Amino acid sequence: MKKTVPVSPMLADLVGGALVAMDGVTFTDRDVCPSCGGPVTGHDLRAKRFAVILDHEKERTIRVYVKRFYCQRCNTLCYADAPFYPDTRLASPIVDLCLLLSHQMPFNRVAQYLRAMRIVVDRGTIRNYASRDFGTIPAAELFGLLLPLSLLNLATFILGHERRPIVGAEALAACGLPSTGRTALHDRGSPEERDQRDK
Repeated sequence: MKKTVPVSPMLADLVGGALVAMDGVTFTDRDVCPSCGGPVTGHDLRAKRFAVILDHEKERTIRVYVKRFYCQRCNTLCYADAPFYPDTRLASPIVDLCLLLSHQMPFNRVAQYLRAMRIVVDRGTIRNYASRDFGTIPAAELFGLLLPLSLLNLATFILGHERRPIVGAEALAACGLPSTGRTALHDRGSPEERDQRDK
């Protein structure tokens, strides 16, 4: 008999509502090239996977759009500030949640807890994130679990923005980003490598 994961339905609703509200949000802010500090011009918009959730027992991908810029000095393509860590395929609040839960329980149990919150992340991805250093994750206890402030603040921010469009820069600030004390949130690697990771 499968054990029931003790996740409050209120927590599942809070987190699920925040993630659904992010679907289609656009991140467009970038002042200078992160590589050389040179001036940038807009290039295009790229869809990035923010999260995968369970919506009526079916998987649904929540996507945001991140503007790419072309550096006029070093010819590099770079992304607008967005809530993503380098070389990750999910948004930083989801990565933060995976990391905090993996410090409290085994990876397979983390995947079960996430699923109870209607978030789909496989055990291997959780293990991969747990093996990396993303810096200190500010957290608070809620419903008996230590949860990242990036996710809790985003959920609170979304509650205050019902029936209003969400601005990417405001959502980024709600996640506590950008922060100089955390791993850089800009993608590394060639534009082709980044495009493959985003799919």
